[in-house]
Amino acid sequence: MASTGLVALTGLVASGLSFGQSFDAGRYVDHIKVLAAPEMKGRATGSPELERAGHYIAEQFKALKLKSAPGLTGYLQPFQVTTSAKIGKENRLELTSGTTGTTFEALKDFQPLNFSASGKASGGLMFAGYGITAPEYSYDDYAGVEAKGKFVVVLSHEPQEFDKKSVFLGEAYTDHSQMYAKAANAKAHGARGVIVVKDRPNHKADENKLDSFGKTNGPADAGILSLQMMPEALSDLFTAAGKKLEDLEAGIDSDLKPRSFVFAGVEVREQVDVERAVKTVNNVVGWLPGETNEYLIIGAHYDHLGLGEQHSMAPSLAGTVHPGADDNASGTAAVLELAKYFAGKKLKRGILFLTFAGEELGLLGSSYYANHPQMPLANAVTMINLDMVGRVREGKLYVGGAGTGSTLRASLDSVIPGRPLKVDYSDNSGYGSSDHTSFTAKQVPVLFFFSGLHGDYHKPSDTWDKIDGPNSVEVLKLVSTIAEKLDAADERPKFVRVEPKVEPRSGAAGTSSSSGGGYGPNFGSIPDFAEPPKGVRFADVKDGSPAAVAGLKAGDIMVTFGDKDIANLYDFTFALRSHKAGDEVLVEVLRGEQKLAVKVKLTERK
Repeated sequence: MASTGLVALTGLVASGLSFGQSFDAGRYVDHIKVLAAPEMKGRATGSPELERAGHYIAEQFKALKLKSAPGLTGYLQPFQVTTSAKIGKENRLELTSGTTGTTFEALKDFQPLNFSASGKASGGLMFAGYGITAPEYSYDDYAGVEAKGKFVVVLSHEPQEFDKKSVFLGEAYTDHSQMYAKAANAKAHGARGVIVVKDRPNHKADENKLDSFGKTNGPADAGILSLQMMPEALSDLFTAAGKKLEDLEAGIDSDLKPRSFVFAGVEVREQVDVERAVKTVNNVVGWLPGETNEYLIIGAHYDHLGLGEQHSMAPSLAGTVHPGADDNASGTAAVLELAKYFAGKKLKRGILFLTFAGEELGLLGSSYYANHPQMPLANAVTMINLDMVGRVREGKLYVGGAGTGSTLRASLDSVIPGRPLKVDYSDNSGYGSSDHTSFTAKQVPVLFFFSGLHGDYHKPSDTWDKIDGPNSVEVLKLVSTIAEKLDAADERPKFVRVEPKVEPRSGAAGTSSSSGGGYGPNFGSIPDFAEPPKGVRFADVKDGSPAAVAGLKAGDIMVTFGDKDIANLYDFTFALRSHKAGDEVLVEVLRGEQKLAVKVKLTERK
């Protein structure tokens, strides 16, 4: 059953089944079987399989006689994304000390990290412990040393890992342990490059080999030359400096004091070659007109992780198909079932059915659509997002964003009683790690339907046979009822700005963070995760926040923060962490063709 073909299920929709009929659990699961079939190879953004999935969705829209959205000739809205990186042929690393030089072998002694900048550079060399600056833990490997213009050697992971008494989390990693965090921190301190070495001797054993190139998270281009090396390749260097790497590591772990130092007389010459693939992918858009120019949006992302790579929650199984049945073939199938339910109905307000590519890479498809809408977003009454709705357990369904519209909570409360679902309104803000966030930032009220995380999340075991069809139908019944209520209501919900929840341990890539990952003082911006070529674009600026008081607006692109150039969100995270509440920081932004400089007085994060 998992190998149901695309043609066969397309025929199911076109075979004369009546529009507007009640939901069918079997048909719903059949859609998931197609999208999560092994031959779909996990629908990675930029893959031929995602393109096949997009055409499959478009065929369903066509069979339902949905219209093309204004400005499109079909159902596909194309946009470009950087989908992958690979190691180029011109990677070199040489260390010289006096008249002695050592040339290292690429892919054996070292290799680039996939978020590395490409280019050539030279400079001195220093050791900077774990490469961490963490004021919240009173820890800084860069204290008392000057990294500007140098290459920094840093240990992987973080101090005192798996120690319950650690000032860090101890039994779990913080964001500081991530390789991209070490690179961003090195860049923030003026380094020309960062070299991450394994910290095997005293910590959890790593494999005695370089990580696979695609394993690490980070921006498309961190703006700094970034390598990983085996510690054995640098053992002679530490010996010549009268040091042992394992002793330095043990010393830092014992008292959390820096052991950073400059390698006297050592010069680094480095060339990094990382090739990035830019591909055209598609959002899939179907339009069902109503009597007015107002409309609802019902959406879901249809991409997943492909073969897992760095995003897999089962790293040992990276390289195998991650089917993404619940995440998010379940939401995509829900959009198709809702489109079938509403097709042919007479509506007061229209419904725009949207499925997004690029969600797993950072809400790229929804962000693109929100910035390039086919219809005015001012006429969008509510955006309903369905992400992982296929595995309701114990009747519990999470509904986010109910606080973002003046009438949303009351409308939901009026239709929930008597249903077998227990609704959890734990997050009213409309911000989070799914596509509704892109619309919240544009001041469109949102509702986010989600059946919860489970042990198969982002693993090869997220397969179609674990989908609970009957309970998913209950979700569809609720969503269709609230959509009908919103469609017919005399009063449309007015957008209400709700303070997003702050996750104190989330990193720069966390979509719920409003000012750089939950660390440091409050700034008040909501980042647009479809990053511009350089800088951080604000999707929104919170009312009354330091950024708003300074006159910053949604759409501004931050390019400097204090004395730091800002190339991406990771740079902003570390620049912000270096300040405290009460600091006044000069911020430069691009607003259209203008470059503006404003002073922002940071406040305490609440």
